[in-house]
This record gives sequence, C-alpha cells and structure tokens, in this order.
Amino acid sequence: MKQHTIKKEVSISGVGLHSGEKATLTIKPAAENTGFVFKRVDLEGSPAIPAKVRYVVQTNRSTTLGKGKATIMTVEHLLAALTGMQIDNAILEVSGPEVPILDGSAGPFVELLAQAGRQEQEADCKSFVVKEPITFVDEQSGAEFMAFPSDKFEITSMIDFNSDVLGQQFAQLDDIQDFKTEIAHCRTFVFLREVAYLADQDLIKGGDLDNAIVIVDKVLSEKEMLSLAAKLDRPALTVTDSGILNNIELQYKNEPARHKLLDIIGDLSLLGVPIQGKIVAKKPGHRVNTEFVKVLNKHYQEQLKLGNKPDYDPDIPPYLDTIGVQKMLPHRHPFLLVDKILTLTDEEVVGIKNITHDQYFFRGHFPNNPIMPGVLQIEAMAQTGGILALSTTEDPENWDTFFLKIDQAKFKHFVVPGDTMIIKMELLSPIRRGICQMRGTIYVGNKITTEADLTAIIKRRKNDDS
Repeated sequence: MKQHTIKKEVSISGVGLHSGEKATLTIKPAAENTGFVFKRVDLEGSPAIPAKVRYVVQTNRSTTLGKGKATIMTVEHLLAALTGMQIDNAILEVSGPEVPILDGSAGPFVELLAQAGRQEQEADCKSFVVKEPITFVDEQSGAEFMAFPSDKFEITSMIDFNSDVLGQQFAQLDDIQDFKTEIAHCRTFVFLREVAYLADQDLIKGGDLDNAIVIVDKVLSEKEMLSLAAKLDRPALTVTDSGILNNIELQYKNEPARHKLLDIIGDLSLLGVPIQGKIVAKKPGHRVNTEFVKVLNKHYQEQLKLGNKPDYDPDIPPYLDTIGVQKMLPHRHPFLLVDKILTLTDEEVVGIKNITHDQYFFRGHFPNNPIMPGVLQIEAMAQTGGILALSTTEDPENWDTFFLKIDQAKFKHFVVPGDTMIIKMELLSPIRRGICQMRGTIYVGNKITTEADLTAIIKRRKNDDS
C-alpha cells in the first residue's frame, strides 16, 4: 500500500477538555514519511512536536505530548481519527495548549477528514508487522496487553471499573475500515463521583454535559441532585434506569468500551506507523497504553534492523570459503570463528559461522545447556570485520587487527548448537591511520542475537628477522 495525506487543509475550533481554552485546529497535507506532527502556532516559532511515543510527557486522563517547553494535550481522539481514516502524513496546527474536545469523540475529526479528502502519495506505506506474540502486564493497574500475528489490524478492548452500573464490557474492531461507523462517534465518559476530584486536580475545565457521558453508580439525594444541577447550569438532572445522567443517550450499550478502544487506537498511533496484528487490551488507560507502545516500539526497531538482514543462500558460492578466509586471517582451529565470507564491499562485509555441538567451548561453558559465550560472538564479529579492514591493504596476509574498544554490546538471544550465525559488519566511518570503527550485528534466523560497536587498529606484522 502507498502512503496517504489529505487533499486540502481543513479547520475546526472548540474548547480544550482539561485546559478550558479555546483553540483552532488546522489539519494540513504533509510530505511522504512525515507522519503526524503537531505545531503550536500560538507560540513563538510555532514549535513542532512529532506524534511519537518518546514525546509523551503526561498521561493523566489524556495523552499529552511535549518537546522543549511546548506541549499539546488530549491528542488521542484526533490521532485515532487520522488512523481510522488511514491517513499517514499530516501537519496538525493548534492555536492553543490542547486539541479541542468537541463532542468527546473522534466523530467530528473523522467528518473533517472526510471533507479534506484522501490523497495517495508515491512512497510505500511502512508498518509494524506482529510476527510473534508480544505481551505486557502492568502490575500496578492490573492492565494486560497482547499482540498477535494477523493479516490486518484488529483490536479488542475489555474494561472493568468495578462498577455495578457499568459492569464488565468489551468492544471489538475487526477491520480499520469499520472505524468510521463503529467506533469514531463513541464518546468519552466519566463517573459522577470523579467530577469533583478531577476539578480539584485542575482538570476538566472545559468539560460539560455535552462532551461526556456521565455515569452515576452512587445514589444521590434530591438535594444533591439539585445542587449538582445548579453547578452545571442545568434546570434539572435525573438518572436513567441504566445509571446514566440524563444529558446523553447511549449510542451502544458498550459505548464506554468502544470509546476506550478509540483511545487505544489513538495512543497506538504514537508508534509512528500502522500496525498489522491483533491487539487485545484488558483494563486500558493512557499510561499503560503508551507503556505498551514503548514495548511495541522495541520490537519495531528490531524489525527495522531485520529489514537489513543479509540474504543467505547456501547454493550461491561465497566470496571467500574457509581456505580463502585463512589466507587473510592468522586464526586457526579452534579459534577461527568465521567459516566463509558471503559478500565484501568497501563499507560492509557479511560472514557465516555454523555452530556445531562439537565446538570446544561447549564442553566447559554450561555443558548441560550449551550456549555460545558472548565474548566469542564478539570475537566472531571482530574476525569478520578484520576481513573488511585487511581488504584495504595490498598484502593482507602481512597485517593483523587488534581490538581498541567495544561499545554498546548487547546479547539478545542465546546462540546454541545447530544455529547459523550471519555476521554483518558495517563501517561507521572511513578507515584512517589504520583505525577502523564498525557496527556489528549477528542474525540467527529472524532474530538479532548480538549487537556491538567495535573499534580496532590494523598493524603490519613484524617479520622474524626484523
């Protein structure tokens, strides 16, 4: 699929739910690979805040992004609408500290985007493909998140507020194409017992009975109802049989669960790319939603690295076989840790090491649970990188490479007998005065097992008669 932006800019104005300040939102087309970028046009220089999880600064009852001194509150409904309308790139200019709450749903934003139109772009759409189950549990709240492989984006949300009125609810979206009709217009909700507390927390300054479903799970006296009506500037208030204040009719029995699903979609967009996978969320909330996005982001970053994984076809003759490797390196069995070199360029080398059960180090290193020592994996990187460094000399057999430094070494998965290590070494900078800086990655199957930045020096070998 191709990336998409909007055809023309559109605007809408309203009040911020928590700040109570009026603001105008203007959505503008954006170039390929821009993603979603907020701009505070009311501040000097119109500072930009990318809609990425690393810019989340607060998650109390909404998601707030910040960069430097600029922040933007309550971004989730707008981001959910952009995701639901399958827009990939947009500039989001806001003339205040908070995205307008409007009716408390993503519906007005969806309608606005429909007016703007959808424009296909040239670049292919990037995405995070869930290839294995991913789980996240938050002990503090009891929230649980799971991601499973799927051929599309689908999501299930389960909520439980320990309320007799609300009860346990779940909502499901099987296809993002249904977001507009099934999820977008579901509104935010609040318990009546929370209203005073939220106000004390300097929140919901812009909240009223037109932009939230108010759930009453505690019986109020007639006097309390009259007092509340006066505070809300309403002639009278009643509670429906379903425990909802009489300001709003529910669109669905599970509208709260559907709205929570909407919030999750908005927060998931902070990954920066669409997700191909099935998401299951139990007891979601903005804090745990964004923590889950951080977990997904780690997997996505690893997937990006795997996108650069070299292809290995044993039927294709290597650049150097074992004999060729031994002509360049002084190492010999049992310390030769590169079997062959697949490719060699001016900036990159790819080697292979087959791990067999008879390797000498398995006899003493966890003999009942054979695992290749991490330091030997680093050595395999160094030997592979040595081929690249020595290839810059006219007589590589007369030179040696020596370690100077190891940085950022990470061991992510065990390497065990039967594995085939694909060792990729890339120059970080040109070789100068014999100093070689490389980034090494070891792949086994579809996993990155080891990463490290290595610095070495190549020196001419001294002759016996020198």
